[in-house]
Amino acid sequence: MMLSTGKLPSQRSTEAVVGAAHSQLLGSTAAARMRAGGRLLVYIFCCFLYLVFGALVFSSIESPLELRLITKLKYLRQQILQDHPCLSDSALEDLIQEVVKASNRGVSAANNVSGEPNWSFGQSLFFSSTIVTTIGYGNVTPLSREGKMFCIIYAMIGIPLTLVLLSALVDRLMVFSTAFLQYLNSRLGHLYQPFNIRVLHLMAVGSILIIFCIMIPASIFAAIEPEWDFLDSLYYCFISLTTVGLGDYIPGDFPNQPYRPFYKILTTVYLLVGLTFMMLLLTIYYEIPELNLGILFLMRSDERTGDPEKMRLSAPTTTKYTEEESKETPSPEDITPVHARP
Repeated sequence: MMLSTGKLPSQRSTEAVVGAAHSQLLGSTAAARMRAGGRLLVYIFCCFLYLVFGALVFSSIESPLELRLITKLKYLRQQILQDHPCLSDSALEDLIQEVVKASNRGVSAANNVSGEPNWSFGQSLFFSSTIVTTIGYGNVTPLSREGKMFCIIYAMIGIPLTLVLLSALVDRLMVFSTAFLQYLNSRLGHLYQPFNIRVLHLMAVGSILIIFCIMIPASIFAAIEPEWDFLDSLYYCFISLTTVGLGDYIPGDFPNQPYRPFYKILTTVYLLVGLTFMMLLLTIYYEIPELNLGILFLMRSDERTGDPEKMRLSAPTTTKYTEEESKETPSPEDITPVHARP
């Protein structure tokens, strides 16, 4: 009697169900990626509109002041030419070009240039900190070709090292931050949902950052810098700690600034501490899933389903250390009362 090589009906039905489920999974994954792509396009358009809005506002606010300065400079130029007939317009133009070029390289042509040079130890340390923290004020730049090449190499090595340092500091600070979050959960867990407590925790850390890393340093800079008011100092602190670093306000550059090297070193320490707390705030923010907008666009879970290598790399690895650590430090949800959980 010949054995049948065909598949049993139950096997064929099982394969059909599996195939249908796989097709449905692929279809849902493709649909999710299309929705994520559509949301990303909308977000890009909104970002572009935000840039246009900023351009319109800055143009309307700053253009009148710029026109007044241009008019004033033209008047002063004419006055100089009238008061000094022996000075030709071309000679004055050449002098102005040289002064502007030197000023753009961090060299002042004013009478008070007898102060400390740009490349003393204190100034150089401050410049190095702006390189490795990516603030980059731009008021002082390398003048020589050798200095430019060294700046490139120094930044390539220093920026990753600084990011590692800041990440390590933030990791230590997260221990205290998590303890504070657990305290809030234990006190307020029976009244509020975990999301509300996390937002309260974020606002508390943000308030500490604003007070101790922006408001108080701004008051100190306003008292030390002769030409800065509180708004200028507040502007400098915010622009620096967000690593924008426009370079229009630099502490310690006023002529005859006392203890300038020590002042520059303290400013460098302030920038490193402030950036650490800024990264701590961003870390706490991104740990709140409801506030992490990147989830709407990245769809990492859908992308990993089609790539076994990503699934392997993203698989959690447990060690003896992590197991013991997880037992010692429970998550905030673990200590939240059952009736307060969503």
